[in-house]
Amino acid sequence: MLKRKAYNRLIEWKSNKERKALCITGARQIGKTTLIREFALQNYENFVEINFITEPNASEIFSGSLNADAVITNLTAYTRKATAPGKTLIFLDEIQECPEARTAIKFLVEDGRFDYIESGSMLGVRHKNVKSYPVGYEEIYRMYPMDFEEYLWANGLQASTIEYLHECFNNRKPVSESVHDTLKKLFYSYIVVGGMPEAVQIYVETHDIGKVISYQNNILEQYRLDIGKYSEGSDKLKIQAIFDSIPAQLNDKNRRFYVNSINKNARLARYDNSFKWLDDAGVALPCYNTDTPQPPLKLNEKRNLFKLFMNDTGLLCAACMENIQFDILMGNLEVNLGSILENVIAQSLKANDFNLNYFDSLKYGEIDFVIQNGVHAELIEVKSGRDYTKHKALDNILAVKEWNFSNSYVLCSGNISKQGMITYLPWYMVMFIRKSQNVGEMKYEVDLAGL
Repeated sequence: MLKRKAYNRLIEWKSNKERKALCITGARQIGKTTLIREFALQNYENFVEINFITEPNASEIFSGSLNADAVITNLTAYTRKATAPGKTLIFLDEIQECPEARTAIKFLVEDGRFDYIESGSMLGVRHKNVKSYPVGYEEIYRMYPMDFEEYLWANGLQASTIEYLHECFNNRKPVSESVHDTLKKLFYSYIVVGGMPEAVQIYVETHDIGKVISYQNNILEQYRLDIGKYSEGSDKLKIQAIFDSIPAQLNDKNRRFYVNSINKNARLARYDNSFKWLDDAGVALPCYNTDTPQPPLKLNEKRNLFKLFMNDTGLLCAACMENIQFDILMGNLEVNLGSILENVIAQSLKANDFNLNYFDSLKYGEIDFVIQNGVHAELIEVKSGRDYTKHKALDNILAVKEWNFSNSYVLCSGNISKQGMITYLPWYMVMFIRKSQNVGEMKYEVDLAGL
């Protein structure tokens, strides 16, 4: 099995003595089911798996009383598999197909005999069908496609090399030219292959880009089928139109998504649910404009101004319907391919748990990404050309005395260097832009002596 960072997240969940049910969400084909099976094999004596798509009759388990005794009796009778308290993991896959199972989780967790993991590709878009959410009994964890570091693991890069790269990042020292050139080539291949585990596996085993693209086209078609199956009424056509227009919208000069390019009479308010559907399904990644590049970014968002990225860079390349893969593998990431480069950076930041924002104003110019790291803001400019030291908007924003930034990065083709307040990083170094772990305790106590 391909090594995934999410495995460590599952280990943390199991080590919590007061663990709830773990609900793993994310787009289709990102490796959720494979990961959970491997985790169960390594950490439990007994494993019970039910898939509500391949086993539609399994919904009968939850058709009557939802108290724990009744459900467990039905479940063990249906699966005919061994169970033992404290040693059994029950995996409810594609749980969006059985809303009653989601409701029953509360009672099953209270019962405490077994551990439960739920998973589904369309959990966010089937919320209307759940009568009662197991609030307080369910922990949500969202998975994403493989990030670049996981891709390096799959391609056999040694841990010592990644440690060396991380050290260069932390100390802001250049990477050796031989390693730098090799990492750039690996990054080019990641842009084309993307992070869908099966696509990565095909590439690692065959290095046949044609086979990778064929698989990616199958996923894109599956996404379109999901839109038809899970969306409602007139939203189907809207969602489909948005999904199919993502490559063209990103190819626009400022990457912003314009609804009237789909339909000249379209209004954003009428399409709002359609954009949310794609976000909830994990298919697209919205990046909202912020009117001030300072924390808290969420409160400064302009929800009517946004870019819409694809959830996976490989799928974006496949969706472009042009033979761009060869140019990318050759390192030709000039202006025409800047949108794809920006997409892979967005995907990487999202995998590292950052919300996506950008800043654009007539006065200062546009910055590709503004991220919040703890209580600080960081600026990220993505450059595809060789003139990456020219960044007027970034200079304008850094000159504003009222604004403070903990870091300002230019991601580019060059090596690591630092000039004034700006750090230049190779594109592949985005994997090390992570959230700070130094939160520490935040105790607050009111002295009641005055009362």
